[in-house]
Amino acid sequence: MAANRGEIAIRIFRAANELGLRTVSIFAEEDRFSIHRFKADEAYQLDSSKGPVGAYLDVEGIVALAKQKGVTMIHPGYGFLSENAQFARACAREGITFIGPSPELLENMGDKTAARTLAHRYKVPTLPGTEEPITDPDEALKAAHEIGFPLIIKAAFGGGGRGMRVVEKPSLLPALLSEAQNEALNAFGNPAVFLERYISRAKHIEVQILGDRHGNVVHLYERDCSVQRRYQKVVEVAPAMNLDPKVRKELCDAAVNLAKGIGYNNAGTVEFLYDMDKNDWFFIEMNPRIQVEHTVTECVTGIDLVRSQILIAGGESLFGPEVAIPPQDEIPCNGFAIQCRVTTEDPEKISRPTTAAFSTTARPPVLASASMPLRAMPVRWSRHSTTRCW
Repeated sequence: MAANRGEIAIRIFRAANELGLRTVSIFAEEDRFSIHRFKADEAYQLDSSKGPVGAYLDVEGIVALAKQKGVTMIHPGYGFLSENAQFARACAREGITFIGPSPELLENMGDKTAARTLAHRYKVPTLPGTEEPITDPDEALKAAHEIGFPLIIKAAFGGGGRGMRVVEKPSLLPALLSEAQNEALNAFGNPAVFLERYISRAKHIEVQILGDRHGNVVHLYERDCSVQRRYQKVVEVAPAMNLDPKVRKELCDAAVNLAKGIGYNNAGTVEFLYDMDKNDWFFIEMNPRIQVEHTVTECVTGIDLVRSQILIAGGESLFGPEVAIPPQDEIPCNGFAIQCRVTTEDPEKISRPTTAAFSTTARPPVLASASMPLRAMPVRWSRHSTTRCW
């Protein structure tokens, strides 16, 4: 079962199909016409009273449905319940394999403040910040003055840019704190946030790691996701360009050492900020799940991360015949891969996200390239859409 929707659910089904596994889709009532519903062997609607987001956060409802339908493995994808230890425990309680790290690791690394504490333990440098989640505005203001401005508010649980706000001065802190907490609650079901010093000129570098249940950990090099908008990654490149080889090795080694130290298993990403002004780097968080940008790593290494996740959850070794990861110094990194996230927004409403009103009455100009000619295809688009779908 893919306990998710959209692109990542379809990606999970593809890997499962290639392994000969039967697939199960779940969907909210509002997603009943979504493509992922029709890509699985079986599909079941979630509780319609929960709404389009709450349905995918319903731990007991999803696990009960999985148990009823004879599901043996659940892949949480990214977002929603992917970093929820309660969900992983509920799966284990019903004898269902959770495709991801253990509940204990989810608690330690899914909680960004706990992850910072573990990074300290394994000698990985971190930015100045709060060691515990912040809820009270007065407590936040006191901590902010100790950290210094500008600072950034981050969701303690979850990622994807949700629950994040940059605070330039003390007077802005209460309102932005409330905004971040509300967004974190809506996105991850938990309003906990923490404060951290903000670096204005930095590269955001993340290292992809894979660990198994036998103590083996490898890195699959790094990605540069520095191009962001509203704290959302927009362009991601694997491997990072113009990164000092010495810094690259330090980051990859730090990621592997941290993962081995905590006994990490399955796919994860260790994220760092590289201060371009001071030529220094810091651990910021670990995402104990697959990420949207995993595909660019797959492109340059030739390693199927989702397939590997499923096999590792089944007890296979990284270096066994099924997963077949080469030794660390033999893992390839060929060329560069770039992912661009395309969004549809309404320019007449301050670029707010929109599904747009599609029309087939207009056709955009035909694009062509000398090296790769494109055949003109029917298109659906609208004057409200900044993205035209070919």
